[in-house]
Parts: sequence; structure tokens; C-alpha cells
Amino acid sequence: MAMTSLTELDDDTVRSMSIGAVFSEFGGKINSIDFHRKDDLLVTASEDDSVRLYDIASAKLLKTTFHKKHGADRICFTHHPSSVICSSTYNLDSTGESLRYLSMYDNRCLRYFKGHKERVVSLCMSPINDSFMSGSLDHSVRIWDLRVNACQGILRLRGRPTVAYDQQGLVFAVAMEGGAIKLFDSRSYDKGPFDTFLVGGDTAEVCDIKFSNDGKSMLLTTTSNNIYVLDAYGGEKRCGFSLEPSPNTKIEATFTPDGQYVVSGSGDGTLHAWNINTRNEVSCWNSHIGIASCLKWAPRRAMFVAASTVLTFWIPDSSKSTVEPRPMDVEGAAPSENVS
Repeated sequence: MAMTSLTELDDDTVRSMSIGAVFSEFGGKINSIDFHRKDDLLVTASEDDSVRLYDIASAKLLKTTFHKKHGADRICFTHHPSSVICSSTYNLDSTGESLRYLSMYDNRCLRYFKGHKERVVSLCMSPINDSFMSGSLDHSVRIWDLRVNACQGILRLRGRPTVAYDQQGLVFAVAMEGGAIKLFDSRSYDKGPFDTFLVGGDTAEVCDIKFSNDGKSMLLTTTSNNIYVLDAYGGEKRCGFSLEPSPNTKIEATFTPDGQYVVSGSGDGTLHAWNINTRNEVSCWNSHIGIASCLKWAPRRAMFVAASTVLTFWIPDSSKSTVEPRPMDVEGAAPSENVS
């Protein structure tokens, strides 16, 4: 799979995206994915209790670990390329170990984080320090530090909380009941939000928030499969798009690194790309994997990843071949290992 570094994207490049690699070794739905900010690495967490690490430049599976005791639900990289934070699927009542700090290098759990009483549905790492945030169905957002077990702060709120840091790590956003988005200063969040946005007319819960790299825009995905691009400073709606419903599956949308395009899954098994400035749909593709519940664009590459029970790497294809991609060879992958 030929990988290209990210140059300035245009409509033609986005339109030419096609599947360059397929990984189908998962034993269930892929729950979440994350790219490392600086290294060419991708991590996945799946219903089969696996955490898998990929080199995206060579399209190789590097390592698989299984977590039968706790499961693997939400996942994100820390700043270290072989360390991740993973939320638990099982035994939340008995152990309280809702979050784990894992070393993929030597298969160790470096720390447990106890506090959430129900499943974590949103997880993000600060881009500037060792802080991270988690939002849970127990109606709380917790702020943590990788270096200590104890929770550093709690925000209690209504509804399903979704959290995201901006790319500078100075602000974080929390979405809650009724489509309200509250913005906090990450250095003084105890003083309460400094701004609140409402997505007018849509009271569906927000299930995902992303900031653009330049910090100027926010991308919201709702449980009713509407996506919105907001001005991150004033909260005005720049554009919005409606996708086909997917009652039992939440879709994900993503900015391109330049913040000029949005790519999203849809309930009919298609993927869509829009130019934010013109508000035009640039492309619509068959995902080839059903409904893509996970979708992210790589930070420094002309590449995005879409996942359901299958993981696909999408890259520009100048020939725009219509030939169905074949599952790629993943020989040389490290053996699977089990950790609790």
C-alpha cells in the first residue's frame, strides 16, 4: 500500500480515495480507533476483547493483545507510541476498574483508574500534558492524570456526555442533554463553562465531538445521524448534513487535517465527503464494510480509516480503479497475547 504524506488536499484528491488495505481478522465489531499524533500508528479496540496496533505507513498489524477480564471499548493513545488508555466493557460493578493505562510494548497494565459506575462512552487525551478525560453513562465527566490513580476532577451533568480537547489543549468541550455544548478552560474548569452553544432545532444527543486542527471549527455527530460544523469561537452553525439512520449503530465523522473537508459514515453503508467552504458533497463511496461505526483521518497522511467488523485503510488512487480490493497479507504480525 503506497502511503503519501499529507500535502494540501483538493476535491480531486478527496474524490480519488479508495481502499488500499483490508484487515478482517476481528471477531466482532470494532468499538473505537485512534491515531497517534506524531507516529504512523493506529490502535483499535474491538468486541472480541482485542487491542490491535498497526503501522499505517506499511499497512502491517504489529501486535494483538486480548483483554478477556475487562474487555476493550473506547481507546486512545497517550503521548508514548506504545501506551494507550482503554475503557472496560465488563466487571464495572465488581472491580470499578473502568479505565486502564496499558503498555502495548510489554503487555502490562500500568495503572487502573476507578470511579465510573457505568460504561465510558467518550475518551480523549490532552495534546499537551498527561491529563485525559472520560465521559460515562453514569452522567459524569472525569478528569484524570496518567501519573496518579485518583480522579482529578468531576463534572456531573444530564444525559450522555461527550468530551473533546481542542488541538492546543487549552479548551475542552462537553456535550450533554438537549444538544448543549459547554466550553471549559482546561486550566480552570472548576470555575464552570465560559461559553455554551446550542445546535438549534436538533435536540438529539451528541455522540462525538472533534475540533479541527486550526481550532476554528467543531464537528458534532448526533445519535440521529446529523452532523454539524460549528464555528468554535462563536458557536454559529457553518454547515450541516443529514445521513441515513442507523438505529443500532452510531456513526462517526472526521475532519481532514487541513479542516477543509468532512468525511462521514452513513446508515446505508456509504461514506460521504463534503467541502466545508462550498458546502458541496465532493464524493460518495460504497464503504464495502456495511455501516462504518468508526472513521478517522490520519493526522499527517493522505489517508483515512473506516471500520465496522472489518478495518479498511483508504488512500488516494490516481487510477481510480473500480476493482474490488482484496484482503491484504498481514504476515509478519506479532503473535496474539492475553492480558487482563
